[in-house]
Amino acid sequence: MSLHVITPVDAAVPASKYAAGIVHALPSRRLVISGQIGVRADGTVEAGMEAQMRRSFENLFAVLKAAEMRKTDLVKITVFLTDPSAVGLYREVRDEVMEGHLCASTLLIVSGLASPDFVVEIEAEAVA
Repeated sequence: MSLHVITPVDAAVPASKYAAGIVHALPSRRLVISGQIGVRADGTVEAGMEAQMRRSFENLFAVLKAAEMRKTDLVKITVFLTDPSAVGLYREVRDEVMEGHLCASTLLIVSGLASPDFVVEIEAEAVA
């Protein structure tokens, strides 16, 4: 399936490496991925913001794999951070783990997540 990045000339350009919009051709399978947090399969929470970011992405990619999809099938990511000073770090981690793949993205700073131990949560949509 082909994804087409939309970058309008009459709107602000994205602040980092994400697409303003993504067009995909239907019909396709759509996967909606629940928020993934920085928790290992054994239930332990990763220590620190960066470790939780990386684990959240690993968990997200595991859901993609279980659905027989790849990260290049991602069309939208929504990220929730509890610390506004972590935006730069998040962008660095995202750019590394996404390996150049662009998708639509929303980043929100929130006062808390489901547990005070969680500092990042990432949800996504994919089509293939």
